[in-house]
Amino acid sequence: MNDNSCKGNGGGAPRSLIVKDLVKEYVPGKPVLRGISFEVSGCTTVAIIGPSGTGKSTLLRCINRLIDPTRGSIDVAGHEMTHLSGGELRRARQQVGMVFQEFNLVERLTVIENVLCGRLGSVPVWRAWLRRYPQADIDRAFELIEQVGLADFATARADALSGGQRQRVGIARAVMQSPSIIMADEPTSSLDPKTSVEIMGLLNEFSRARGIPILINIHDVNLAKRFADRIIGMARGSVVFDGPPDELADEHLKDIYGGEGWLQ
Repeated sequence: MNDNSCKGNGGGAPRSLIVKDLVKEYVPGKPVLRGISFEVSGCTTVAIIGPSGTGKSTLLRCINRLIDPTRGSIDVAGHEMTHLSGGELRRARQQVGMVFQEFNLVERLTVIENVLCGRLGSVPVWRAWLRRYPQADIDRAFELIEQVGLADFATARADALSGGQRQRVGIARAVMQSPSIIMADEPTSSLDPKTSVEIMGLLNEFSRARGIPILINIHDVNLAKRFADRIIGMARGSVVFDGPPDELADEHLKDIYGGEGWLQ
């Protein structure tokens, strides 16, 4: 299914994520994440699967520092995220493009305005406040809108769009950041099967065309196996499988999800 050709990032800074010995405890002595370690780089799509409550969303929130990890290190394109705060953290977060389950668009703004929000961390505050973005950013936003198939909706308000269209805007906004990695938290969970396939394909296309690694937290194992180059299976706060989709066997799925009944 996947086309392994990759155009890369033109010799720019390495687009990579290195997570090492990551631990998160909301309650002392009761870790939600238990020493997670993995690396992601280049144009690849990595799917994280596992049951609810095993720490998948917590992992993504630690990586972009929406929550602070208890221990461990998180390196995004050479930035050690766990040591940053204030302005340094805000600038480093620009390296992480986010695609959300509930889209997180500004409903009253147009498609083009939402996509331009991907530049908020890179333009002076007064420009963002007045919505006076550089022409180069505006041109690039229109180009991305066309690439996600919404050229006819550029000036439509976000609240007039379908769920699949909103997720396309979310993807364009994430790419607009020129990130070193894109993380997607359940990007297809509220979409119908056909639209889910389209969204996963679109994420793959941007990874291949721009050399951006994609890290996706996803419940649908079949979608993960169809579109991911690599699957990380989590259970009980730990990584219990890490490999290509064709090596993910029923025994691994039993370990990840527990029991056999759901496999029938």
